[in-house]
Amino acid sequence: MSGDLPATPEKTPERVPHLEAFLDELRGERRLSKNTSRNYEHAVRGFFAWLRQGEGKAVDPAQVSRLQARSFVIESQRLLDRRTVHLHVSALRAFWKFLQRRGQAKISPWLGLSLPKLAKKLPLFLTEEQMRTLLAVPDQLAENETGEGTDAKVRAFARSRDRVMLEVLYGAGLRVSELAALTWGQLDLEEGSARVRGKGDKERLCPLGSTAVEALRTHRDNFASAVDFKALVITQANGRPVSSRWVQLRLKTFLKLAGLPLDLSPHKLRHSFATHLLNHGADLRSVQEMLGHARLSTTQIYTHVSIARLQEAHRKSHPRA
Repeated sequence: MSGDLPATPEKTPERVPHLEAFLDELRGERRLSKNTSRNYEHAVRGFFAWLRQGEGKAVDPAQVSRLQARSFVIESQRLLDRRTVHLHVSALRAFWKFLQRRGQAKISPWLGLSLPKLAKKLPLFLTEEQMRTLLAVPDQLAENETGEGTDAKVRAFARSRDRVMLEVLYGAGLRVSELAALTWGQLDLEEGSARVRGKGDKERLCPLGSTAVEALRTHRDNFASAVDFKALVITQANGRPVSSRWVQLRLKTFLKLAGLPLDLSPHKLRHSFATHLLNHGADLRSVQEMLGHARLSTTQIYTHVSIARLQEAHRKSHPRA
């Protein structure tokens, strides 16, 4: 019925009918990111490679049975974690919907298929005290040699840039990719907001907070080499753009100096942003808009964090707990 799941992508990509047209739609009409469309492609090619290994020949999408789909889900769980299995099946469901719209498949073998239950994982976040410690790191780092040189002007630039980076990630809840692409033209420092394009090329308005605005003004007035509409806010000392990976590595330096766990990622600052807002009384719909979540259910996980905090306070303080 099937072969073993390929542990790694094959050197020669599996040929799948209609896949390129599907990927063109993802990147064009649906405007999914390169990473997302690449993950969809990997999932679809991986499934058809698995089919070919089991059947001894290529299988047409229209001929895939529900039994084959179910077997794939079962065998996937031997090599992949449950969340990855869900992501792969989500990609395959999207591919079959595309085939159905094009008249290339009558039914989807993935429709109503049972998937392994996902454990509910609460997002990791920093406490407010930990966040204050982390936000103070650029000032400490400026006293030492930076990765960009020991020149006093370079250290001053890096100190200002790093402060902006942390204040905007935490103050506005941006994704790291959104921060790396942020331009001065997207900012309204008088209003204290940023107009950001996030997942699916959707635009949202993000309040920055007075501390982030002050850091941005200082950096703009003293260190920015260009502040026109398309000029990037976060750059290296030589003016070159930064990548998401560069921001992640920079944060590792901050975490080490602050004595915080090194496995905390820039996305955890986004978790911290949402959790702290809810802890201080922000309503869920507003937090949803600021995060750019398409569904309220995605934002609701942060209420579990707040509830857990309340339950812990209750356990420690209530005489009947």
